[in-house]
Amino acid sequence: MAGTVTHDSPPGAAGRQGGPLIVTEDAELLDDLLRLCAAAGATPEVHHGVPERRGSWEAAPLVLVGDDAARRVRGAARRGGVVLVCRDQDDSGVWRRAVEIGADHVLVLPDGEQWLVDRIADVAEGVGRPALTVGVIGGRGGAGASTLACALAVTSAREGLRTLLVDADPLGGGLDVLLGGETAEGLRWPAFAASRGRVGGGALEESLPQLHSLRVLSWDRGDCVAVPPQAVRAVLAAARRRGGAVVVDLPRRIDEGVAEALAQLDLGLLVVPAELRAVAAAARVASAVGMVLRDVRVAVRGPYAPGLDDREVARLLGLPLAGEVPVESGLRRPGEGRTPPGAAARGPLARFCTAFWERALIEAGAA
Repeated sequence: MAGTVTHDSPPGAAGRQGGPLIVTEDAELLDDLLRLCAAAGATPEVHHGVPERRGSWEAAPLVLVGDDAARRVRGAARRGGVVLVCRDQDDSGVWRRAVEIGADHVLVLPDGEQWLVDRIADVAEGVGRPALTVGVIGGRGGAGASTLACALAVTSAREGLRTLLVDADPLGGGLDVLLGGETAEGLRWPAFAASRGRVGGGALEESLPQLHSLRVLSWDRGDCVAVPPQAVRAVLAAARRRGGAVVVDLPRRIDEGVAEALAQLDLGLLVVPAELRAVAAAARVASAVGMVLRDVRVAVRGPYAPGLDDREVARLLGLPLAGEVPVESGLRRPGEGRTPPGAAARGPLARFCTAFWERALIEAGAA
């Protein structure tokens, strides 16, 4: 259980990394708080009262005050980010003590443990602007969605953004293969199948293969072809908290796991070859995707059938036009070479991706 007393956050707290300050003499409570800090990947500073070291109380990104220590910190400087932790849910006096010390929250253990782990983890990782998260999905089979997803990720990384490429299509053959890194060390999706609750963003990033200056979460060559929706939610939420850009290559079928991935996206790109049959297939995909994701845009791929151009394809689908995906050998024959899509900075595909990121980041207010 956690209750809130509204205060402003401490200045400069956003994006700052560090461990919390714990103030308590209750040995049992301290053991619990240390356990929760360990679960969140944070190393706390522990004191019995207000720290004597100048600035320690003010500088800590989060302060956890045991109810036993409320009287001892009553005269400390007022600041945000203070949590009063207790065990007695029926003690009405705890709210008075929270006000006396200027606490933001009153937390009752053990009910509030998950909330506190999440809050400590935010402190440990530093919480700033979430990643701009883009999904790419083919309007029909062979549309080139995986290649475009790789090109977007390679371009983002080349522009200096922290970038994660997520392969959400277990039957697609593996984006690590497309990037020439199928033997690279690091975890794949099956390792996260049991993930629940919160996954540490930093730990996730460090555990994944690094290829072409970006991190890749793909599939191994085993029999696992799905992970539970809860794991998809936990992993993508962790990726978003790291900031930068996340690109998700999506399958055309919409199951529970894909719906979880769609729910994490800021926008989706529907890759549609410029032919009537592909447009008809893409309309069905767009209808299913649009039930979860509001911002879906069309990326049209030539060559064009008679009577079609990129604007007409977008009009037929009733969706905004993201642009024309240029024809490039890596897009038409993915996987034949070892150079990843978008690697040629002056190539037409890389230029398309660069222009896309410039627009998307401005729209998101991240530029």
